[in-house]
Amino acid sequence: MDDYFVIITVIIFLSACFGYLNVRFLKLPNSIGLMLITIVFTFGVFALSFVDSTLLDAERYIIRHIDFKEVLLDVMLSFLLFAGALHTNFQQLKVQRWPVLVFSTFGVLVSTFLVGILMFYVLKFVGLDVSFVHCLLFGALISPTDPIAVLGILKKAGVPKNLEAKIVGESLFNDGVGVVVFLTIFQIASLGNGDIEAFDVVKLFGQEVLGGIILGGVLGWITYRLMRSIDDYDIEVIITLAAVMGGTVIAHHYHLSAPLAMVTAGLIIGNDTIRGSAMSKITESYVDKFWELIDILLNNILFVLIGMEILVLSFEGKYLLAGLLAIPAVLICRYASLLLPINFFKKKLDFVPRTNLIMTWGGLRGGISIALALGLTEAMHRDLFLVITYVVVVFSILVQGLTVGKLVQRVKI
Repeated sequence: MDDYFVIITVIIFLSACFGYLNVRFLKLPNSIGLMLITIVFTFGVFALSFVDSTLLDAERYIIRHIDFKEVLLDVMLSFLLFAGALHTNFQQLKVQRWPVLVFSTFGVLVSTFLVGILMFYVLKFVGLDVSFVHCLLFGALISPTDPIAVLGILKKAGVPKNLEAKIVGESLFNDGVGVVVFLTIFQIASLGNGDIEAFDVVKLFGQEVLGGIILGGVLGWITYRLMRSIDDYDIEVIITLAAVMGGTVIAHHYHLSAPLAMVTAGLIIGNDTIRGSAMSKITESYVDKFWELIDILLNNILFVLIGMEILVLSFEGKYLLAGLLAIPAVLICRYASLLLPINFFKKKLDFVPRTNLIMTWGGLRGGISIALALGLTEAMHRDLFLVITYVVVVFSILVQGLTVGKLVQRVKI
């Protein structure tokens, strides 16, 4: 217990220090600045280790004692997605609901298969023999865009509201769908194609996705009824916290998608109509500020952890080359996966010019992809796909994140 308290203290201390340096000197969006400073710090610790390895040993100790996959997917993600959904423009999302639904389901599935096919040949090109089902696994873990990275950066990029609703809505939902697709392919890869039937795949997918959304709807409705029946901002804030924590436990116990449950609950509770009838102005202010603080704190911790995960990578030449080649491959596949849905909906809904280009460049990858890659087994080429994923994520956040605002301005002009 003492160890975990010390580890959490060190991570929050580093988050505060790096956050201060970013705000004071770099003035980058928090997620970008924190990750950049952490990576530079880790390389500095590497360099210092040739003289004194104390800091490097301490950092490695922290990384070894944190199960990043479990911490992010089982704990942090529920809080972050609920906070993101709570502050999402529900009216804009309602207008854009059909493209968001298609982007986050059809788009993720198409991207998974396109990335899987392309990476199968890319890896052959660099001299690495990896089976197609394992390339599909990589396609599944890299296809969901990360709402945590997307939300923070789009706010500063000046993206038009209707396009922001599409990108944010897609990233909130494709997250849960992406995790389910990954788990489904993971099960197929683990058991072998002959031991799992199509019905089992459909059942697993349906149970996770539909079960998660139904659970979120029930949680949102119960939370709304409880908040409506009282007027005490302290207790109402605690009720929202209990909904997220209790809902996550229930989702994990019954094998439902906790991310989709939290997004659904957050959208219901954050809806303007429900806010107006269930919360007083003071309650609304306290609920918003509480979840903003949770969002900022966990965001900071997450991007510091992503920066520190560099310590678990196997720096092999072929792996790094495969990672660099994966960057354009993943971007091309994302662009292709959005072509059909955008062309189908653009006549019916008001799409800004070059929507596909902005959604491709603004669809950032983040902690969820790294967490899923860490969950691979050695037989699934964990070390290789972890390096490739890390290279794509770092490029996505540092390069795409820093330039998406300029791209939006150029398209507007």
